[in-house]
Amino acid sequence: MSIQAINPATGEVIATHDETSSERVDAIIGAADTAFADWRHASCADRAVPMRKAAEILRKDAVDFAHLMAREMGKPVRDGVAEAQKCALVCEYFAENAARFLAPEIVRTEASRSFVTFNPLGVVLAVMPWNFPFWQVFRFAAPALMAGNAAVLKHASNVPGCATAIEAIFQRADFPKNLFRTLMIGSKHVESIIEHPRVRAVTLTGSGPAGRAVASKAGALLKKTVLELGGSDPYLILEDADLELAAKVCTKARLVNSGQSCIAGKRFIVVDQVRARFEALFVERMAAARMGDPLDDDTEVGPQARTDLRDALHRQVQASLDKGVKCLLGGTVPQRPGAWYPPTVLTDVRRGMPAFDEELFGPVAAVVPVQGEAEAIAAANDSPFGLGGAVITRDAARGERIGAQLIECGCVFVNDAVKSDPRLPFGGVKESGYGRELASYGIKEFVNVKTVYVA
Repeated sequence: MSIQAINPATGEVIATHDETSSERVDAIIGAADTAFADWRHASCADRAVPMRKAAEILRKDAVDFAHLMAREMGKPVRDGVAEAQKCALVCEYFAENAARFLAPEIVRTEASRSFVTFNPLGVVLAVMPWNFPFWQVFRFAAPALMAGNAAVLKHASNVPGCATAIEAIFQRADFPKNLFRTLMIGSKHVESIIEHPRVRAVTLTGSGPAGRAVASKAGALLKKTVLELGGSDPYLILEDADLELAAKVCTKARLVNSGQSCIAGKRFIVVDQVRARFEALFVERMAAARMGDPLDDDTEVGPQARTDLRDALHRQVQASLDKGVKCLLGGTVPQRPGAWYPPTVLTDVRRGMPAFDEELFGPVAAVVPVQGEAEAIAAANDSPFGLGGAVITRDAARGERIGAQLIECGCVFVNDAVKSDPRLPFGGVKESGYGRELASYGIKEFVNVKTVYVA
C-alpha cells in the first residue's frame, strides 16, 4: 500500500510514500516507549534545550516548510510561513513555562507534607488533520513532550511530506531518538494503534465522526482522550457595531486558511437594522480577496485541499439555495483543474438549511438575519457545535458580558477574529469536542495528576 500527495492546485501527484507495515508500527511504538523511559526523568530545563532548537529550525526553514504545505494542501505561502513561525512560538512558550506549569502544588492538610505532582503518561498517539499540517502537530507536541511524554503521529494521508518533515525537525533538534515518530498509515489502522498496550492516551483534531470513533475505542480501553472537532463559529454583528470593522474582521475570519479552519467564522448573525450595510461591505471585501496560485506571495485564497472536499462544500451550497438562501457572491465551481472554490456569501440563512445546521469547511459565509441581541444569542447557540465565536459591538463591556456569560463555546473574541494563542487554553464544548490544548491547561491534559501525602 502507498500514500500519495496530490497538489490540489493542479491535481498532479507530487509524491508517493510506502505505508508503514504493522510490524514496523509495533517496533516504532515500542521504541518510543523505550525513549520515554529516560525522557520522563529529564528536567524541564533539559527538555527545553532541544525544544528551543526546534523553534530555531522552524524559523530558519519557514519558507521551505510553507512551500511544502502549499504543494500538499494548497495553503498560500505567506500563511504557511506564518504557521511555521507560530509553531516556533509554541515551542518557545512551553520551553519557557513548562517548569512553572508542572511545579508541585503544595496543599495544606493534616499531613506533615501533602502536595500534587504531575507525572507524564507515556506514549501519546496524535491523530492530526491536514488543514494546519504543522501547527496542529506542534500545538500538541510542544506541551506533551515538555511534560515528559513520547509521541507517535498519524497525520492526514494527503500531507505525508509534512508528516516526515515534522519528524525530521525533532531529529535535527536533538530530541532523544524515537521520542517523536511518524506512522505512515491510513485512518483504518487507527483503532489498532489505540489498542496497542504501550499507547497510553490519544489526541485527535478532526471531524465529528472521527472523534466519535476514537473516543469510543479509547473509552472502551480506558485511555485518556482530548478531542478538538468541528465548529460553526457564530459572529454576532450587533446594531451598534462599527460596520467597517465588522466587515474586515468577518472577511478575515471566513477566509483564514482558504476557509478551511475549525475556528473560521461561518455563521454571521446580523441584526436587521444594519444588515444591508454590513452585507454590502462584506461582499466588497470578500470579492476583493485574491484567489490564485498558493505559491504566489500575493495569493490570499488558495485551492481547497481536495476535490472531494470542494465538491461536498458545493453540494451544501446548492442544497441551501434550494431551501431559499440567496447568493450574493460566488457559489460556482471554477472551470479549471484543481480543487478551487471562490469566496462565497449567502444570505437569508436560517435553521433547517445546510448553511446554518452544518459546518461549511471552505470560503462560504452564511449571513443569518436576526431582530436583536436576544435573537442573535439564541441563533448563535442553536448549533451542535461550540468551538469559538465573536461579538462585534462598539460597547466592549456589552461584548464581554455576552461572550463570557451567554455564548456556548470554548472561546469568544470581542471585535476580533477567533484565533489560537499558546498563552490561552483552546478547545470546545458540545460536538466540538472536549479537553483543552495550550496554556497551563493543555500541558496538564496528558499527565497523571498525583496526590502525595506524607503523614
